[in-house]
Amino acid sequence: MELENFDAPNPVAAVTRAYRASLVLATTKGADRSRGVQAMAQALSNSFDDILEANTLDLEASREMAVPEIIWEWLKLTPERLQSTIQILQRIGELSDPIRRVMNASYQLDHSQTYCQLMPLGVIALIYEAFPELSAIAAGFCIKTGNALILRGGSEASQSNLVIAKALQTALDDAGLPTGCLELLPSEQGASIRDLVTQDRYLNLVIPYGRPTLVQQVMQQSTAPILKSAMGNCYLYWSATGSLDMVRWVILDSHASEPDPVNAIEKILINRYQKPSSLVVLWNSLKEKGFELRGDAELVAEFPQQLKLVADSEWNKPYLDKTIAFKVVDSIESAITWMNHYSSGHADCLVTESYQESRQFALGVDSSSVYINSSPRFSRNPKRGDAVFLGMSNQKGYRRGMINLETLTTIKQVVQGNGQF
Repeated sequence: MELENFDAPNPVAAVTRAYRASLVLATTKGADRSRGVQAMAQALSNSFDDILEANTLDLEASREMAVPEIIWEWLKLTPERLQSTIQILQRIGELSDPIRRVMNASYQLDHSQTYCQLMPLGVIALIYEAFPELSAIAAGFCIKTGNALILRGGSEASQSNLVIAKALQTALDDAGLPTGCLELLPSEQGASIRDLVTQDRYLNLVIPYGRPTLVQQVMQQSTAPILKSAMGNCYLYWSATGSLDMVRWVILDSHASEPDPVNAIEKILINRYQKPSSLVVLWNSLKEKGFELRGDAELVAEFPQQLKLVADSEWNKPYLDKTIAFKVVDSIESAITWMNHYSSGHADCLVTESYQESRQFALGVDSSSVYINSSPRFSRNPKRGDAVFLGMSNQKGYRRGMINLETLTTIKQVVQGNGQF
């Protein structure tokens, strides 16, 4: 296959360099890739102060440009967030190698043995707003799984993204991994999203991460496969038997994800037979925590002092802040129907004491993850288990649910003959 010249326009040059690197990276030993990830962690540690200084410049420039408050919060890279990123990379480096893991094939041919093995996807593009540390975490995921990564961040994080990318690239070069396995496309140098996501000849997957407007833009423009990340607009159904304390805890805990409220509960469907006194107690508790509360026409008519009327257009859109809307439904069937129509479909909840309702909810809700009497709070580096997560995807398209290392792999079938024919 003949590749375009590397002197071509920026996105093409980056993609072709990444493609060449991915071919080499796919055959690199797992121990070498793990050392590369550990080297990236050390590089961030060595550049700790430089990264925070660059981030300060981005924050100051963003204030002058009056970027939305939510983007500013996502952009603010605290020492704790940076240290957490280093720990995530260290943990990724310690995990077992997912590549070339052998599995049984679903069929066999005569006079041969057929098996499957996990392989890298190839070249992955991450298109993201703010979240400067996300580039390093994504790089760890991709290097560990033998994929080349192209980063295209927003202009609001240009200084942070550049310092982080340079540190990571130097670490990978020193570790002996192929040049081009990590590419940065600075937005201020005219590299448009469309220019990147239409390079499907060599681009194997695009991951958009940020506000729904960004995700939708990538969905509309990309000619390469997309892993559609999801954030916000998660629903909770409060059953007639559900505990007030459980509902309150699930809401508050789901909003505690830092720095992005990936799985924050923003919409609550209330069974009609739930006690009015319990509703008032919940609302007062949430208001004390700084939440803005909205409700459907029925609830607002009954509790005009507690709730503001929610617009019909809000039910299928995330707030991405401390706003929660409430709606009365007649049954769990009504709740499931409403969620399947309006939820973002990546994390929906049920609070109930009924086993029958829990099974009905688990089977009926068309979401990638369902939580029953449990908080959907998202963590990239959970304390328990042996997995690390890049984010969450919704129920549409490639790979539902948690985005882990195996999400960035594919399967190759190998047929090994014995020489007979």
